Amino acid sequence: MALQFCSFSSGSSGNSYLVRSEDTAILIDAGISGKRIMEGLSAAGTQPGEVKALMVTHEHSDHVRSLRVLHKRLPEMMTYSNFATWGCIKDKIPEGRHVAFESGDEFDIGDIHVKSFRTSHDAAESVCYSFFCGGRQISVLTDTGYISEEIYDQIKTADLLALEANHDPNVLQMGRYPYYVKRRILGEFGHLSNEAAADCIARLHTEDTKRRFILLAHLSAENNSPELAMMTIKNSLQEKMVFPGDELRMDVLLRDQISSIYEV
Repeated sequence: MALQFCSFSSGSSGNSYLVRSEDTAILIDAGISGKRIMEGLSAAGTQPGEVKALMVTHEHSDHVRSLRVLHKRLPEMMTYSNFATWGCIKDKIPEGRHVAFESGDEFDIGDIHVKSFRTSHDAAESVCYSFFCGGRQISVLTDTGYISEEIYDQIKTADLLALEANHDPNVLQMGRYPYYVKRRILGEFGHLSNEAAADCIARLHTEDTKRRFILLAHLSAENNSPELAMMTIKNSLQEKMVFPGDELRMDVLLRDQISSIYEV
C-alpha cells in the first residue's frame, strides 16, 4: 500500500477525509460530528491511536465543527493549520496540540510528505493539501473560486484528486439563495462549478494521460446533485474529446455516506 483515501463526508453541509499510508493516518478537516468521523475511521480500518494529524483547510464551520471532540477521542492527533486560520480556531484546540505553518510550507508527518498551497476563498487564508508517499500523490482541492496556475501546478501530478464540483450555475441562479450569496458562490472567492471542474479535468488529462482517480467533492445540497455533476462533467469532457475510462476514473463523494477506500 502506498496511499489510501476515504471520504467520510463531502458537501456544503460538512467535510472530512482520511489519507493514510501503511504507518500514518491523517485527517483533512473535521466539519461533521465526531461520532461520524469515528465511524468513518472504523469503516476505513483505522484505529484512533493511528491518527497523527488533522489538517485544517480553513475556519468555516463545515470544516472545523468537531475539533474539540476529536482532540478528546484521538490522543495522538495534532492539528495543523496556517497562522491566519489558527487565529480563528485556537479556542477549539487544547494547549500543546497545534502546529502552525506558513501557507506554502511543506513538512513530514510520519512517512507522508505534506505540501500546503493557497486557495481563493472567503476565509482568513484558505489552503489545501497534497500528500506524497511511495512515489504516489493524493491532492484535495475544494473551496476555491478558481484554479490559478499556482494551484494547477500543485495538483497536476496527482494520482488521485478530490476536486470541488460545488454547483451548477443555472440551478444556483434560479434557486432560493439571496443575491449576495449567489454572487459570493460564483465569485473568485467562492466555489468551483461543475463546468470549472470539467475544464480542469480536461486540461489534466490532455497534458498527461497518466492513470488517475478524479473524485468530485464538496457538492452543494441546494445547487447540485451527484447525477447532475457527473452528467455535466462527462458531457463537457466528451466535447473536448476526453473520455473517462481506465486511465481517467471518476466518482462522486457524497455528504451522507462513507466512500469506498481508494488506493494509489
